[in-house]
Amino acid sequence: MEKQRFQKQEAYRFKRFARKPYSIFNSMHKVVTIGVLTVSALTFANSEDASAQKTDSVRINQIAERELDEVIISSSSTNQPINQIAKLITIVSKDEIQRLKPQSIEEILNYVASVDIQTRGSHGVQSDISIRGGSFDQNAILLNGINISNPQTGHYSFDIPINLSDIERIEIIHGPSSIIYGSSAFSGGINIITKKGIDKSLNTKLEAGGHNLWNGEISGSYKIKNLENYISMGYKSSDGYIKNTDYKIFNILYQSRLNIKKDKIDLQFGYNKKAYGANSFYSAKYPNQFDKTNSIIASVKGEFGTKLKLIPSIYWNRHNDEFKLIRTNDNANNHRTDVLGSNLNLEYNSKIGVTYLGLELRNENILSSVLGEPMDKPIGKYTKTDNRTNLSYMLQHNLKYKKFTLSLGVLGFVNTSIENHFKLYPSLNLNYKITDNIDLYTSFSQSSRLPTFTDLYYTSPTHIGNSKLKQEESQSVEIGLRQKHRYLVSYISAFYMNGRNMIDWVKINPEDKWESKNISQLDKTGIEMGGKVFIDELFPCIRYSTIFEANYTRMHQDIVKNQYISNYILNYLRDKLTIRLTLPIYKDKLTTTLSYRYQKRMGTYLKYIENQPTQSSTYPAYSLLDININYKYKNLNLYLNINNIFNTHHFDLGNIPQPGIWAIIGASVSI
Repeated sequence: MEKQRFQKQEAYRFKRFARKPYSIFNSMHKVVTIGVLTVSALTFANSEDASAQKTDSVRINQIAERELDEVIISSSSTNQPINQIAKLITIVSKDEIQRLKPQSIEEILNYVASVDIQTRGSHGVQSDISIRGGSFDQNAILLNGINISNPQTGHYSFDIPINLSDIERIEIIHGPSSIIYGSSAFSGGINIITKKGIDKSLNTKLEAGGHNLWNGEISGSYKIKNLENYISMGYKSSDGYIKNTDYKIFNILYQSRLNIKKDKIDLQFGYNKKAYGANSFYSAKYPNQFDKTNSIIASVKGEFGTKLKLIPSIYWNRHNDEFKLIRTNDNANNHRTDVLGSNLNLEYNSKIGVTYLGLELRNENILSSVLGEPMDKPIGKYTKTDNRTNLSYMLQHNLKYKKFTLSLGVLGFVNTSIENHFKLYPSLNLNYKITDNIDLYTSFSQSSRLPTFTDLYYTSPTHIGNSKLKQEESQSVEIGLRQKHRYLVSYISAFYMNGRNMIDWVKINPEDKWESKNISQLDKTGIEMGGKVFIDELFPCIRYSTIFEANYTRMHQDIVKNQYISNYILNYLRDKLTIRLTLPIYKDKLTTTLSYRYQKRMGTYLKYIENQPTQSSTYPAYSLLDININYKYKNLNLYLNINNIFNTHHFDLGNIPQPGIWAIIGASVSI
């Protein structure tokens, strides 16, 4: 079937190109001129037989990468085709991850428009991840549609027990998406989908690099009748690029799928352990901080029926954290967070469209030495606790009429931490298909987010929590245009958000402590645009995959009647430009990818000298260039990554410098 579809698409491509070669070229001339001039010298040696077609296997992989609009977004409440969702959505494919050989999920997301990675430790140690200028607590993080967002703090959102070789794709929804990803998707959502359906395989990977970096992974799958099994393990460590930035990270993941005719039941269990030097992570006054964490995730999810589809799930997440303000001291802050949840989702297909109904019951509990209310009787090292239960309701109907797709939805929730408060948050989405290849869409939504346990209770020599915090609320509007073609995939989107009771850590004077407060109102506007040009499809003389991609985001946000020094909300990316060029060096066996990123952050930070705050400083703009060289021979893959090849001094959070040039070599084998 796949080969037949490939043959039909090949016939269509040559027919269309022969019919309109000049109009296609002229419409994209400005976009691809630089890319074509750059690649021509490198690809000419490979074009001896320009009329020869690419091999079927290469072509099919390229078709799959271009047809991402057919992907089904697998969320906690709905499973919808991407082309029916009136939101800007980015899909990072398995092929792209394999080609780039990143060190962490954060490195993958660094080149996604409007995603802001504020890195503390390198290679997935710890980063604050925000979407469209939101805070790191305002995103929903999901693993295979299961919400694993951390209620203690978003700092730990990516303590996820998976290795990069486990990932099938990553879905990123830009902007509020509570109807799709649940109430925690205040600014957006990230859903990590792992590999499934492989009968039998064995994969290994070994890497070594600067600063005594070592990384090893092994994974395998095996099918027993209707039961698919997959397990992976990984360990990596480094001495760190400066003092007290060393780390050790261990992951293990097991997942299985039981296929019962057209129904299926998925099980996943994972364990993640980290220990790392946290140089100035939370205050530059204390450069010798240290953190040890471990997390467990477990879930069972089913999918039954066709016309009436039932999707139940139950999950449990646990996160342990032992934080030291001074690494050599015995004193530590200890936290244990447990989340137990259950979802029941219904999907009904009828003549008038698709109706979705979702219910989620989620309990969040913390035991801590510093966060929460005092316990009557301590439990070991824990003297404080807090507990809250959230019940969410979701109803949505999708109606398709000719070229229009209309989606009406509403989300409601009640939480035990909010007295006498129940409110509905509506959502309206409209998609109009101008042509087979061009969609115009617009959306309106309202969202809400509860404060984290850290927002409520964290008090230290440098911070003061606020147990009286209110929940954040917002309303947002978006309009966009997206286009897909074999030669070019592009988009442009504009958005506006008005937020109320936004939570931030602020101070009035530099010498004051940081305090968590509800600031009155936040206005945010922005525009995103980008495109991916498949140069080898545009010019048949180029026989092997050659891709040029560029994305740009521009934002502005302002607090009404602002009087504070902001630690998070006003430190947003005003400008982010990413450019990526993938070139063949020798056929499809030896390739290289150049990745360029420019960003300018707004806001200020307190510059520390000799561990003491001095003056308020603005964030400087910076540019980075990374290079990847990849060689494939049968089941063997050899590669070299050089990050920050110009050794640019840069930082995402004030007083926390990031690595300079860092080279990593690796090899992977698949059997």
